[in-house]
Amino acid sequence: MAMQGGVLQGGATQRNERAGGAWTGFLVMAFVVVGLMGGIATFAAQIPFERALARNAALDEVLQAAGSPNAAAKLATLRPALGDSAQHVLGGAGDMATKVATERARMWMAFGEDARDTGVRLRLVLAIFTVAGAAFGAAVLGIVRRSAPTN
Repeated sequence: MAMQGGVLQGGATQRNERAGGAWTGFLVMAFVVVGLMGGIATFAAQIPFERALARNAALDEVLQAAGSPNAAAKLATLRPALGDSAQHVLGGAGDMATKVATERARMWMAFGEDARDTGVRLRLVLAIFTVAGAAFGAAVLGIVRRSAPTN
């Protein structure tokens, strides 16, 4: 700042530089939010695998329960843990081990497809958030540039 004729010069320029820095920080934060969104998405990506592991454990319990006394009651208590696998394993006639093996293969295939679908949706959401954050940040910086007085 310089003193000229008793009037302080350069104050507006300093304020604009500080405001420009604040808006640049804002733009950086817009991208940080996208990064945080990606970090949170990594938890969602694991859900199909965790569900498959839980179902796999339930199928192991079915094999154990089938060979025990009072098998029908034990198998009935496992029905909720089996989810949609219950109708394939507990319904119909046939060897329990064969039905469980067939269902295990079907289950891993279904959860694999679910995991691929989840991955595609997460990548799409991240791309949309990235583009939206960039567009929003560019719009805000454009407004700031237009509203800033020129010297």
